[in-house]
Formats: sequence, C-alpha cells, structure tokens
Amino acid sequence: MKEINQFERRHVMLKTSPNKVLYNGFFKIEEYTFEHALFTGGVSEPIRREILERGHAVAVLPFDPVTEQILLIEQIRIGALATKESPWLLECIAGMADGCEDLEAVARKEAQEEAGLELTNLHYMCSYLSSPGGTTERLYLYLAEVDLSDYQGGTFGLSEEGEDIKTHVMPFSEAMQRLESEEIDNAATVISLQWLALNKSKLSFKL
Repeated sequence: MKEINQFERRHVMLKTSPNKVLYNGFFKIEEYTFEHALFTGGVSEPIRREILERGHAVAVLPFDPVTEQILLIEQIRIGALATKESPWLLECIAGMADGCEDLEAVARKEAQEEAGLELTNLHYMCSYLSSPGGTTERLYLYLAEVDLSDYQGGTFGLSEEGEDIKTHVMPFSEAMQRLESEEIDNAATVISLQWLALNKSKLSFKL
C-alpha cells in the first residue's frame, strides 16, 4: 500500500519545553507552542494550542461466545447533558491507565471494580486517538471472553471516586440495535461493537 503521510515527528518543532501548564485540577491543560512543516514547503508561523492532558485509557467489552451476549455498564456522564435527554450512558468498562504500561492489568482491574468480573482471556482489538485536536489521550480497546450464563449483575463502582455503575447483560444483536438507533453513541463502545461485528467469525475462543 502506498505511503500517504509524508511528515514525521521531526517535522514538528516545539518552541517551549516543558509545555506551559495552564490548569492542573481534575484534568490538566497545557499550552503547546509549535511550528510545523507545510505541504507547500517551508515552515508555519508559531501556533499556540491548549491541550487536555488526561493520560491514556483502556476499555474492555465482555463477550460470551457461547450465548452471544455482551455486558455493558451504565453510568452518568455529565458531558453528555449538552446533547442528550439523559446523560446516563451505556458503555464498555473503562478506566485510566495512570501511567501503567500493563494495559491488560488495567482492563482486569476495571472489570472487577465496575462489574465484579474476573477476566482471563483478553483479545486486543485496536487503539485510537480520542480527539487529537484537543487532547493527547489514546484509548486501547480489548474484548474479554467471559461466561455470562450465571452472572448476577448489580451495582458497582468506587464510592470514593463518585462512581455509581449498573451492569446490563444483553444479546449482541440487541446491542447492535441500540447502536443503530444511536442510543449507544460514545466512541469506545461504538468502535468496540463494530469491531466485534466485523471480527467475531474470525476469532478463536477458548470457552
């Protein structure tokens, strides 16, 4: 396949190092000042951008290959209030990596905290930049092979982190209907469900 991208990291010139910290609270905002190579040749004028620095995250979609059921969690996401009647969203299990390089360990920890699940078999799906014009965050997505036949469900989450999470087990076909109706409309869950739809028949499951 023909290479499209003609530029590399070396074609971006950061003018300040380290970046200027504008805010450091629940999230951190840094100011980037940089120049970059132009498609027409030469270098751009200095550009300033405020970038959200929240670290990277891991999301996991539990899937029972025997019953063709998945597990999603429901919790409030206040940012959704601007465009939805209800800010309680159906999502994959997810959490921040907090600098941990063992992403599968992060997935297992979050599954225990948010759904009471012990994960063993994980399949890496993909990763993506959540919104690279405004944040450095990259999300890493995993499919978890689980037995949901006796799963009891309930409410989960860490109270000290303000979490109030309810689990939902449903047929994969129902999840896809909720995706098509745009009830499920957060990126990690949309991408995970679409990935599973494309790759389910190619996977070798151990259950």
